[in-house]
Amino acid sequence: MKAFSFSENGFLPMSLTVDDFDFPLPPELIAQHPAPERSGSRLLHVCGQQLINRQFAELPGLLRAGDLLVFNDTRVIKARFFGQKETGGQVEVLLERIVDATHAIAQIRASKSPKPGTRIKLADAFEVMITGRAGASCEFFALELLTLGASLGFPGRSNLWELAEQFGKLPLPPYIEHPPEGVDETRYQTVYAREPGAVAAPTAGLHFDETMLATLNKQGVQTAFLTLHVGAGTYQPVRVDKIADHRMHSECFDIPAATAELIATTHANGGRVIAVGTTSLRALESAGNIDGTVRSGPAETSIFITPGYRFNVVDRLITNFHLPKSTLLMLVSAFAGYDNIRAAYAHAVAERYRFFSYGDAMLLEKSDAI
Repeated sequence: MKAFSFSENGFLPMSLTVDDFDFPLPPELIAQHPAPERSGSRLLHVCGQQLINRQFAELPGLLRAGDLLVFNDTRVIKARFFGQKETGGQVEVLLERIVDATHAIAQIRASKSPKPGTRIKLADAFEVMITGRAGASCEFFALELLTLGASLGFPGRSNLWELAEQFGKLPLPPYIEHPPEGVDETRYQTVYAREPGAVAAPTAGLHFDETMLATLNKQGVQTAFLTLHVGAGTYQPVRVDKIADHRMHSECFDIPAATAELIATTHANGGRVIAVGTTSLRALESAGNIDGTVRSGPAETSIFITPGYRFNVVDRLITNFHLPKSTLLMLVSAFAGYDNIRAAYAHAVAERYRFFSYGDAMLLEKSDAI
């Protein structure tokens, strides 16, 4: 069993290194395409040291009336662009966040790192200028839209939101090796996606279809929504050895008052709050109070959850399998227990579960509730 030492805030384990969250993963287990049916994936139920192989379609039988599922209703935008600098050099731009109609933060891949003042023409349709660097570690570039869509003969497409929809490409994760296809346009969105702004899908929600949502509603399982726009930073590797030295990227979220009220009522009535995905969990815990309630409204979070963290709001977590050495693997280790997750991932590899965005799911019980 791993021994931890903790920092003064009570939950950041100072002794943990990135290598403590590594595991061997055969590349053929990385799902390249979604299952034929949304709810047709497998589900690994992790109850402490007990690991139960299930099908995702069994989920309604694992919930009870009065439970509350909290979904992230963000919608993935077409955030990937190809273009060229004034010098002719080719670039690839992945939007991290559209700040407003004419400003965005992005990752840029080019043979040479572009400098402030560099102009880039994207999709042969519009121009942006780099105004500086952005992000906690200056890992992103700040962009300003120079030419509006209307001036290029595209009336009505005069802001980055609309230009992205018209000219951008769906930003599939880097470990999915095929270019976006027609099926990805549908299956890399949740059925309840409605608030555009994400550049990566909240993938735990991809398993839910309309039939399952209707079944859950009939048996008295409640649903609520929040919005957290998942950024490209979710794919950023941890570049330090000790995880206590890592600085998380920041993401915006919004919790409606109705969702906050449902969470308070659910806990008061003895129900369980179940986060659908790590994005929902991060938002809820960022806005959470020690009594299990949450603060409503828009906010920004860079919360970094590691083993030893005390969860105030979420009782159970539905999630996919995560990358080795990733901050999300650290999060689920905090939620279900470090040794339990190590065992669960070893079991999943041995049982040939499918990994990552288009892969299978897990239902995790909180370690201190077992």
